[in-house]
Amino acid sequence: MTDPAALPYRPGAGVMLINREGKVFVAQRIDSTLEAWQMPQGGLDEGEDAEDGALRELEEETGIPRERVEILARCAEPLTYDLPHDLVGKLWKGKWRGQKQHWFLARFLGEDSEVNIATANPEFRAWRWAEPGALPAMIVPFKKKLYEDVLAAFREWL
Repeated sequence: MTDPAALPYRPGAGVMLINREGKVFVAQRIDSTLEAWQMPQGGLDEGEDAEDGALRELEEETGIPRERVEILARCAEPLTYDLPHDLVGKLWKGKWRGQKQHWFLARFLGEDSEVNIATANPEFRAWRWAEPGALPAMIVPFKKKLYEDVLAAFREWL
């Protein structure tokens, strides 16, 4: 097996979506048996702008179109996470060691009734609004540091 450290990071993007009360959108993945929750995030298409990719992922995963969000901030630098060694060969055809993600803070301008996780290719089984400070404890352990970094980057807006 290839040494995971020798593999590149998959280009990606994520959105910390906050509502009017300052709570963050989180959802549980359909393909996981864990009680973990995550923010909308995913890989970028070849040549795709990070903000466009983040908003595309948001719509694909939540049904929320870009017109219903306002971008408030962007992390100054991309953030990374490494997959656990046992997942490296199973995800993304073994091509990536983890993701290098551009993170955006966005305000949801709509109503909860506009959220629809039953999308064309659903990724989530449940969703809710959570306190920002609770995020690191809610995510899978290998993404905990990434979520702490996202919180630190957007602290002044939360």
